Amino acid sequence: MDTDKTKALPLQTKQHFEILDGLRGVAALAVVVFHFMEWVFTDPSKNFIGHGFLAVDFFFCLSGFVIGYAYDNRIAKMGMLNFFSSRIIRLHPLVIAGSVLGLLTFLFDPFGGHLELYSTGKIILTFFCSLFLIPLPVIADRGFNLFSFNAPAWSLFWEYVANIVYAFVLYRIARGYLLLLTLLSAVAICYVAYHSGNLLGGWSGPTFWDGGVRISYSFLAGLLIYRSNWIIKNRLGFTGLAILLLLAFVMPFSKWNWLSEPLIVLFYFPFLVALGAGAILAPDLKKVCIFSGKISYPLYMTHYAVLWMFGNYYTSHKPGNMQLTFIIISGLILLVGAAYLVMVFYDIPVRKYLSDKRNERYARQKAGDV
Repeated sequence: MDTDKTKALPLQTKQHFEILDGLRGVAALAVVVFHFMEWVFTDPSKNFIGHGFLAVDFFFCLSGFVIGYAYDNRIAKMGMLNFFSSRIIRLHPLVIAGSVLGLLTFLFDPFGGHLELYSTGKIILTFFCSLFLIPLPVIADRGFNLFSFNAPAWSLFWEYVANIVYAFVLYRIARGYLLLLTLLSAVAICYVAYHSGNLLGGWSGPTFWDGGVRISYSFLAGLLIYRSNWIIKNRLGFTGLAILLLLAFVMPFSKWNWLSEPLIVLFYFPFLVALGAGAILAPDLKKVCIFSGKISYPLYMTHYAVLWMFGNYYTSHKPGNMQLTFIIISGLILLVGAAYLVMVFYDIPVRKYLSDKRNERYARQKAGDV
């Protein structure tokens, strides 16, 4: 099995990669803007951030790097049960929050919706599936998303799958096998892009497996970057790397998406992760990066409830350009503020409570063993 594993763990000092945190926040904002613009520009070629959905692939690559960095040299000691509980405590409180907000906006959207089309049982079942990340694309008013009450949860479903595969397989295998799996996943990415014309899939029933292909490559690539110590020292800083990341999202939307999007995912995003891990952070931007990283996941998991209301408002009222600009800018600010409140008053306290309970139980078990 992993005969070269010790040599593949070069980062002995557990530093924190603040620039990568900051880039995660930039990607989360790009997703939110992209989702606003999806409603405004029915023609994707006119959307100035038409490739904002690729931020999810960047998230996946970051996740592979961070999971390897955080757990490669300690998962065997901590055990799978503790690993899975750590991941659930980190991820699932906001899965629940996003589901609750999505249900509330579905029931009380002042701008539209057709509640009369759905039985109480169907709504309850859909909510239950959303809470437990069970795909159920049955609500027409929600675009038949895999998770009707919180559309972005499709990526969390695959994040959980990647974590399971990591715990049972990936952390044990040698770097050579990891490279082989990454190359095979790259071929799958190219096939999906060519077959579909783009890499937008994963969120719906018909494109379900596209999501699996997208996380397979990017997660493996991030893990391979860590295991191989492909960290590029540079002085681009957070600002320079943020600009480079944004360029991927605003590149022209064209008939060549089947080629340009795989190139971004296969090479550009792993390159940015390697640069981000090796970049020097200016002290005056440290707080910005820390805040950006902390707010990224709450923003990503709570924003889409409001997006459905915005979409219903836009299609029913057709606001003018000036009014629309004001609404979107205000909406972005309010969504960041709401995500901050969710983080401070819900996510952090819940995670602390669950972590404390888990640690208490672990301490009692250790005492019993003694």
